[in-house]
This record gives sequence, C-alpha cells and structure tokens, in this order.
Amino acid sequence: MPPYLAGRQKEQAEFQGLLTQDVILENLILTGLRGVGKSVLLDTLKPAAVDAGWWWVGTDLSESTSITEESISIRLLTDLSVLTSGLVVHTQTKPPLGLTGSPTVTERTLDYGALHSLWQNTPGLAADKLKGVLERAWTLLQPFGKRGIIFAYDEAQNLADHAERDQYPLSLMLDVFQSIQRKNMPLMLVLTGLPTIFPKLVEARTYSERMFHQVFLERLPFEDTKLAISKPVSDSNCPVRFSDESITQIHRESAGYPYFIQYICREVYDVWSQNAADGVPPRIIPMDEITRKLDTDFFAGRWARATDRQRDLLSIIASLALSSGEFTVQEVVERSKSTERPFSSSHVNQMLVSLASAGLVYKNRWARYSFAVPLLDQFIKRQPRHLL
Repeated sequence: MPPYLAGRQKEQAEFQGLLTQDVILENLILTGLRGVGKSVLLDTLKPAAVDAGWWWVGTDLSESTSITEESISIRLLTDLSVLTSGLVVHTQTKPPLGLTGSPTVTERTLDYGALHSLWQNTPGLAADKLKGVLERAWTLLQPFGKRGIIFAYDEAQNLADHAERDQYPLSLMLDVFQSIQRKNMPLMLVLTGLPTIFPKLVEARTYSERMFHQVFLERLPFEDTKLAISKPVSDSNCPVRFSDESITQIHRESAGYPYFIQYICREVYDVWSQNAADGVPPRIIPMDEITRKLDTDFFAGRWARATDRQRDLLSIIASLALSSGEFTVQEVVERSKSTERPFSSSHVNQMLVSLASAGLVYKNRWARYSFAVPLLDQFIKRQPRHLL
C-alpha cells in the first residue's frame, strides 16, 4: 500500500453510492492497465464497505479458478466460509442425561464442510447448487443485521468460459448473482482486472454490462502525482524532500502511473536517505539506473512471454505515432511495409489475439487495440532489436 493514496476520491465516492443500494441493481468493475492502482484501490474499498455495514469476502482469482463450473463454485464457497464459519447460526440445548448432569449445548456454524455438503445435496446443475447455497446462507445470516455481502475478486480478467470443454464458469457466476439479486438478496460483486474483463463479460452473457457500474482507472494528473510524492515525506523528521523539479521529472518519467511513481520514489528515497545519513546532500535523480532496474523488475518478464515474431510485431506497434494510445490492425500493417518482413492483416489479427491472451495488448469495443502494460512502448524502444 502507498503511504498516501492520491487522486482516487471520485472512484471511492462512486463505490460509496453503490453501498446505499437496498436492491442490488449495479455491481462494480474496476478496470485499467497494470500499474494504475486497481488492487490498491480495492484494498481501500473494504474498510469503507465494512464501516457501511457490509460483510466482505474475496481473494485473487487465478486461471485455475475458472477451469470448470465446479471450481468457481468451490472458490465462492471457500471465500464465504471464511465469514460464516465464525458465526453461530443455530444453537441446540439437550437436557442432561442424569439427575446430576449438565445440559449439552451444541452450536452450529456454516463452515466449509457444511456449505459444501449443502452444495452437493442441492439438486440441479452447478448454477442451481450455488444459488441454493448462497440463498440458504443469506437466510441464516440475515438476522445478524448486516446490509449484505460483497464478493470482491482481483485479477478477474482470468475468468473465462470454455465452450470447447462445455464449461462456463464465468457465465455461471453472472447468472447466479443476477438471479439472487432479482430476489432482493443483497449479495454484490466487485471485480477488478485488466480492460479485457469487460468484453469477456459481454460475450459470456447478453446484457451483462447492465449488471455493472464500470470504473476505468486513469493515470494521475500532475497535481495528484505531486500529492502522492510529497505527502509521504511531509513529516518534519523525514530526511528526504522532493523539489518541484524532481516532482516534475518523476511525473514525466512515470507518465502518472501510480506503480511507477511509487517505484521511482522508493528508489530515490533509499539513495537520498542514505546520503543524508552520511552527510551527503541529495544529487540529481539517478533515472538511468532506476530505468534499467525497472526494465528488469517489471518489463522483462512480460517481454519474455512473446516469441521473436511477436516481438517484431510489438516493435512495429511501438514505432507508431500514437503507440501509447490506441491502434488498428490496418495501421500496423501499413507500418510493417517499411520492414524486411511485413505482416498481412490476417497475421496481425491472429498474433494480436495471442498477445491479448498473454496480457500484452487488449481490444476495446471499438475494434481498436492498446498496450495492456503501461509504458511498454518505451521499454520496447530501448531494446537492441527494435526494428524501426
């Protein structure tokens, strides 16, 4: 967590509005590029929800969670059991066996075993089973006086249907929560993930976009970047201060992405605080050294996922005039004509699908593509094999 979360007040206020729903008409999707602060913002929403009288359960979603309809059901039951296993939903008192004995008090909770047993014994398909468990659980939890339960999942872009295996875990989740919410049961979904998540939801279930209030996190403007940098070191005992010139440089190099702001500031703080301890005044920011370290820590692993030919294509994309924004297949094809090995439209389409699966690009609803990793175009331009 950053010492100070800057520039997300609007998004937090939008979530507060969703918490006032008596009937759940909208769930929440937080989406944006990597490094824009989705997970950090999600962590700040939990205490706000708890303070507003909601229970909160959830975790990160791995790809294995979305393999089958049973696996996503087990994920939900497991997360719910963390909450319900500590709540006594039924107490039974039996009279003593003899004249001198004491009554026996048995308390029953909805631990994982109870939830899973209920899931197994509910007739119907996986969706029917999960609906039955969640409805029963809420009936037992309602007397505790909470507003509802929020199921919050990070990395939700890993959710997917698998028609080739006749498994539809994403569709199941959408169907189950939509059905429960129609019955006025306050179980809300909060999903966080890359921009690929929303097209998946629309493809999985018609009109699923109506279930969600979508919040796309943008990079921070200069004033918020300035607060993110200066607030954590504002204590009078802090040995490090950032000048206006340094703040401007960090904003420029980070492009306003919170992850890069925090990464650069941490490196600078470590160097400058050691200098201060040795009586050495801070010098200029060692940006070249920080950039090389960032390339290794953040970009190199993602770059390694691409084949040589995919790297050729990414290099062409990075050379486009608007490489940090959106691009089309046709723009890539035209640019590739100036290389030794140009790409056809069909080849570009196929490769972009693969690169999207690898989390390097994503396609929006207007048939345009963007890099899914911020500043990836700048990293590519620093590589020796950059084509153009």
